[in-house]
Amino acid sequence: MANLETVSFFPMREVIEGGEVHWVRDKLAAPISKLPQVFWEDGEPWSEVNHWAVTRAQGSVGGNIKTVTGLMKHLAAYASWLEANELDWRHFPMRIGDRAIVQFRAELIRQRDMLGVLKPSTATARMAAVIQFYRYAQIYGFVERGSPMWKDKQVLRRFHDSTGFARAMLTTSSELAIPNRGRPGDTLEDGLTPMSPEHARQLLEFTKQEGLHELHFMLSLGVLSGARLETITTLEVRHIEGAMPDRSMPGFSRVAVGPGTGVATKFDVSGDLLVPTFLVDELKGYAYSMQRLRRQALANEAERQRLFLTTRGSPYAHQTFNRLMTDLRRRAQAAGMRFMEAFKFHQTRATYGTMLMELAIDVANVASAVAFVRDAMLHKDEATTLRYVKFVQNAPVKALISKEFASVFSGVVKRDWNKFDA
Repeated sequence: MANLETVSFFPMREVIEGGEVHWVRDKLAAPISKLPQVFWEDGEPWSEVNHWAVTRAQGSVGGNIKTVTGLMKHLAAYASWLEANELDWRHFPMRIGDRAIVQFRAELIRQRDMLGVLKPSTATARMAAVIQFYRYAQIYGFVERGSPMWKDKQVLRRFHDSTGFARAMLTTSSELAIPNRGRPGDTLEDGLTPMSPEHARQLLEFTKQEGLHELHFMLSLGVLSGARLETITTLEVRHIEGAMPDRSMPGFSRVAVGPGTGVATKFDVSGDLLVPTFLVDELKGYAYSMQRLRRQALANEAERQRLFLTTRGSPYAHQTFNRLMTDLRRRAQAAGMRFMEAFKFHQTRATYGTMLMELAIDVANVASAVAFVRDAMLHKDEATTLRYVKFVQNAPVKALISKEFASVFSGVVKRDWNKFDA
């Protein structure tokens, strides 16, 4: 799959000396640190996209690189999809359905509506980024100006200015743009749905049997504590060693995370991970295993105590972890685990939250259950926790309706087509 990497970019300009062209630093242009660049799986750069990134970064107000990085993440996803499907981004056959960008749009909608692995806003933003790049590529001649990419349409957008007066603006929109619509059905954090407990158990058994030790423990922390990936990858050995037994919940220990602990959390929320003690014991054993110690020996001094390190002794970056997840999905599907087709790591957190809420509602009122789950999952906003309540409460209703409709109407609709006489 394609990779997104950052480089230090120093603008250069050409100087002619003695009839020869030389390149020297352009002192009038500011360098760009952490400029995102896309590379194909074979290591070759996607030059056209990288050229776009440089142009956008140099044109950003105040040198804000975050917007450019966000756009390049979407283009890296597009590059990975192109490679997986062996398609050329510059190929525009006359048949609309054969065009790479049209097929990619269909895939984004499938991931949003059918698989539930993309938030509606992400699908919309990803398609918009790809369209922006193609417009740029056409202007700069990276693709033929007459290529039949899509049809544009004029859209009248109404809004109110800062003084409150109604205004209207005519904008150009592509027919390939994806509207930001929520997918049908109940979803949880980041638009994802949980795995069933049985599927979660199968996944953990598979990673254990396959000897994927680091992935096994990371997934275990996700399923059994609801920890986010950024939290898991910043855990250190001292955090596991310092886990404190919870006196009110025998069999569980608390691991402090958030500001002041060195463990990253979303929105810098402080709290404790509630981790089964048997998992804490397993993690302590892994921390001093030869496999991890060999990785630790390769790490620099600042990162040697990270609990999870790559084979090169580096912390797990998102791109590195994404490659591991891609390989895991492929291997799991080859083993017959069809539910892994569109698996995302964050589903482990949704699975944990759902199971926790189901158990809490069984023994406490909704207010107490919400308070417990909110603290356990380190939610900043209680509204996020309430989505789990709705999801859990709707599940029995949906199951009952499905069962009753099947039993009442299946016999009416079914027909023995072998006896049907036209």
